[in-house]
Amino acid sequence: MIVITEKNFSVEVEQSEKLCIIDLYADWCAPCRMIARTIEELEKENPDIKFCKINVDEEENLARAFGVSSIPMVAAVKNNTFIDASVGLVPKSALQKLIDENR
Repeated sequence: MIVITEKNFSVEVEQSEKLCIIDLYADWCAPCRMIARTIEELEKENPDIKFCKINVDEEENLARAFGVSSIPMVAAVKNNTFIDASVGLVPKSALQKLIDENR
């Protein structure tokens, strides 16, 4: 999983031709840690998708740009366009659906 910061956001997300699934999280957030395991499984099962993560405490400007009001938040971005997001601790099937609908 690629760690996204303001410095590499343009290269890794904006310029990516692949669907980017971005985990917006905080280290102190227990649901974030729980969903991270699910995202790691999805990353192994979907090698054609770019999986990234953004620490909202360290990257406040990116969190603001994504409109984060609650975490965990999993965002889908493709061709530099925000497509959709899932907020809260959701089942793996919901995240797979987010991926499948936006491939």
